[in-house]
Amino acid sequence: MLGNQIGETKGKRLVRRVISVTPPTAEVSFEDSGHLLGINVTGMGTYTSVVRPDGSIFGNGQGLSTTADGESVIWTGSGLGKFGPGGSVSYRGMLFYQTNSAKLAALNNACAAFEFETDPSGQTTAKLWEWK
Repeated sequence: MLGNQIGETKGKRLVRRVISVTPPTAEVSFEDSGHLLGINVTGMGTYTSVVRPDGSIFGNGQGLSTTADGESVIWTGSGLGKFGPGGSVSYRGMLFYQTNSAKLAALNNACAAFEFETDPSGQTTAKLWEWK
């Protein structure tokens, strides 16, 4: 069951590179900023996306978000996506967190359902909800 929204970020895709054509696989890196648990954060992440025979996309990623005073939280995750108009991409999936930060401790071992969108110009948006 989805709980409260715990975060939202906006950012930009920095790099896309093809790492295989059989199956079609790309690596994507991005930077973003926003909030987690009401705390302002800046972050970065990288994910690998494999285009499946039915045209859907399976992605695995990892990243790091930091607070203004240098505390951090790391995440790993997986999601399913699809291509949209003009090269946009839309994913839905789960993230898993770890941190030593007292401020962000509620994220430890938490599961977060996410929506991640990239528009044709490379602008990203993500929304996160706790999964109870």
